[in-house]
Amino acid sequence: MKANIRQVKGLTFVGKSSSNHWLVIDGPIEFAGSEAAARPMELLLISLGSCTASDVSSILKKKKVELNEFEVNLNAERQENHPKVFTKINIDYLFSGTDIKDKDVKRAIDLSLSKYCPISSMLSKTVNISYKFKINNK
Repeated sequence: MKANIRQVKGLTFVGKSSSNHWLVIDGPIEFAGSEAAARPMELLLISLGSCTASDVSSILKKKKVELNEFEVNLNAERQENHPKVFTKINIDYLFSGTDIKDKDVKRAIDLSLSKYCPISSMLSKTVNISYKFKINNK
């Protein structure tokens, strides 16, 4: 995999990788950004959330679990001093459907976070990642 990042102006950059899709990255105005796009640490959190969401959705689909709605919310804490790395990340998984079983959801999440999601695997070496889930069976 390769990536290319180009400066537009100040802290505004565009980047693309092997999929050839451009992405805008930006920073705060006080540091010469224009606040026109997500910041790098936000993108890392979104990457973790979308990685595990994809895994969980795929695993549940293979188990024939029907989801009407599925949402993942992440809350992260960062170190106060530079580098302001993540110190804790909590992931809340919200499921809605019919006859969704706790054991299926828990197994899918555990497999994602411990085996399939490479972003979780990398981050968990230095960040405490926890999760909880809620099922709304209709």
